[in-house]
Amino acid sequence: MLSDIEIAQAAEMKRITEIAADLGIAEEDIEPYGHYKAKLSEALYSKLADKEDGKLILVTAINPTPAGEGKTTISTGLADAMRKIGKKSVLALREPSLGPVFGMKGGAAGGGYAQVVPMEDINLHFTGDMHAITAANNLLCAMIDNHLQQGNVLQIDQRRIMFKRCMDMNDRALRNILIGLGGKANGIPREDGFNITVASEVMAILCLASDIADLKERLGNILVAYNLSGEPVYAKDLGCTGAMTALLKDALKPNLVQTLENTPAFIHGGPFANIAHGCNSLRATKLALKLGDYVVTEAGFGSDLGAEKFLDIKCRIGGLAPSCVVIVATIKALKYNGGVQKQDLAKENMWALEKGIENLRTHIENMHKYHVPVVVAINRFATDTDEEVKFVQSFCADMGVEVSMCEVFAKGGEGGKDLAQKVCETIELCGENEFKPIYDTHATIKDKVEKIAKEIYRAEGVVFTPQAEKAIKEIESIGFWDLPICVAKTQYSLSDNPNLLGKPKNFKITVRDARLSSGAGFVVIYTGDILTMPGLPKAPAALNIDCDNNGCITGLF
Repeated sequence: MLSDIEIAQAAEMKRITEIAADLGIAEEDIEPYGHYKAKLSEALYSKLADKEDGKLILVTAINPTPAGEGKTTISTGLADAMRKIGKKSVLALREPSLGPVFGMKGGAAGGGYAQVVPMEDINLHFTGDMHAITAANNLLCAMIDNHLQQGNVLQIDQRRIMFKRCMDMNDRALRNILIGLGGKANGIPREDGFNITVASEVMAILCLASDIADLKERLGNILVAYNLSGEPVYAKDLGCTGAMTALLKDALKPNLVQTLENTPAFIHGGPFANIAHGCNSLRATKLALKLGDYVVTEAGFGSDLGAEKFLDIKCRIGGLAPSCVVIVATIKALKYNGGVQKQDLAKENMWALEKGIENLRTHIENMHKYHVPVVVAINRFATDTDEEVKFVQSFCADMGVEVSMCEVFAKGGEGGKDLAQKVCETIELCGENEFKPIYDTHATIKDKVEKIAKEIYRAEGVVFTPQAEKAIKEIESIGFWDLPICVAKTQYSLSDNPNLLGKPKNFKITVRDARLSSGAGFVVIYTGDILTMPGLPKAPAALNIDCDNNGCITGLF
């Protein structure tokens, strides 16, 4: 059996000019990065401005488990399957972060015969977007410390600097550091720390900006610190937003690649959903909607994180309305949510399946609260028994949603044709849905957090620590109370405790802190022990990755 990377390396890719031509994109609007990947020009947006949008399909999932759900694999397979049933489909995904690639999760280019290619490029440096975001972020940090060193005209309180450095790698040793040591010439000593690049506000800004002018304005609105009088200091006060924009001008352009079956794929932007808003760029999604009749996109982790933020943040800011939500699950993962240990998941266990499927029920109910139709995609394994499959099918029928047993990992688009048909039929049957975000932004910050906690996580309520109360009060006092909420929460549970699987009951969400992302346009709420700089596991994936003398990469997954 071939590995993911071996399948990808054996792929017969088309030149990126052919993929673009399939979408009707002229060669003058393509900026190639080699033969198989390209960025698309700014001029393309104005050329397509009057074209009608296609249908938007959001792929999300149940809460992730060690058994895996295969959300990106299903997304890719669905886009391929749409083409097989005669639909003009386009795929829109996030860019992978190097942290997971070399850490525990591995890459994020799909799997088996449902992948985006060139897989190695996409999972590694790609077109340099992550590095540009890192550089822009760290330029701002350097400007802050240089301002302190050069007289501090803005009277920045070095104890209240809100903006951190970043890098696109898991490195726990950089979470809390001291900088400026070594004497007067080396800067002002102070506490600092690093976020992973995908948690940077600059990443969120790139993914939500509509054009270069909007990008520059959002960068200028980043809250970097408070001064000694307690007043906010923004990036624009330091005068470096033009330089940051210059670093990001090419990164702002969406990237075009292809699937193994040559379906066009936009891969652009990569915020994590557990610590950021978890969606690919708004620009890539909007461009895809102009170029395809059906656009398949995904949001990170379970629907309680990625989909909630996609619907409450991205759709609200971008004026989007999904036509259908696909919820991905596996029978193994449902049994895991029912209490079965990982090593026993291949064995039939109807009791655990019946208990664990309550997690799926909650995600279906939650998506229906947005008034969007739902289709369930079961990523099928050879170990799934007929009785288990029939139980899931019966469960979904009782909930009034279509369910499809998918085999895209093994069969590519051919293994997703049933899902594609059911998604198209569901969209046609429902017509224009009445999509609506779950909360009104004009509510208070605490009320919005309560709404998400009770409606989506199914918590009894929210406990705000004194630190969180203080932070929220300060954010509201400077006029940013009416923004959407971006909750940083564990992905493994509907609660803020990763050990509470299935559908937890009798719990409250604890908010320990809040931070304003005024440039991105939302308030980040921190719950549990969630960290914005992950660490490497005991046996990182990096141990298995190699490159031979001919430049051939192995061990990437």
